[in-house]
Formats: sequence, C-alpha cells, structure tokens
Amino acid sequence: QVQLVESGGDLVQPGGSLRLSCATSESFDSIYLLGWHRQGPDKQRALVASITSSGSPNYADSVKGRFTIFRDNAKNTAYLEMNNLQPEDTAVYFCYVGLRGRGIYWGQGTQVTVSS
Repeated sequence: QVQLVESGGDLVQPGGSLRLSCATSESFDSIYLLGWHRQGPDKQRALVASITSSGSPNYADSVKGRFTIFRDNAKNTAYLEMNNLQPEDTAVYFCYVGLRGRGIYWGQGTQVTVSS
C-alpha cells in the first residue's frame, strides 16, 4: 500500500514562510511525477507545483517566484518551500505521487492558514 505522509501546515502571518514535506514509502525510482495541489475555501482543487523524475519543476502562475518544489531522493521526501505567503494561499495542501504503471496517489492533506 502506497503511503504518503504530509506535514508542515500551520498558521502563519502574511509575508511569512512555511515548508511542507511529503514522505513516501515508495522509492523515487518508481515515481515519474510528484507535487502539490491545494483547495481553498469554496474553491476547486488546483495545481500548486509539480516536479518530474528528471527534476523539471512546474508552478502555478500564482506561486511563481514565491514557492519552490524540490526533493530529497535519499529520504524519499519532497518539499514545498513557500515564501511571502498571502491570505489567498490559505488552503488544504495535498501532495501526490505518480507511480510508473500504478497511477496517482494522494496524501491526507495539511492545512495552511495565512492570517494576521
């Protein structure tokens, strides 16, 4: 059974930073894609950032220049570094992995709240 464990969500003031992590039970050799989506209040779930097995990142326009996605292959963990957070970034953040020949798997979600 594929396991994804997310952490790092918190309450932060506007302009603050957070780092989300997503640890997987799967070897990174079996992962072709991983990333985060988010779902804010009364909004549809949408892509935040993703990174391919070759290390190519992709970001939503709303987070470019503020968020960075990267991975630690030795720890089977992906990270989303979020800087200059704004109230509109408030959402539940869901990490996911795409496994070769097995499909997409999602984490349980972690709450990020940006408020003064």
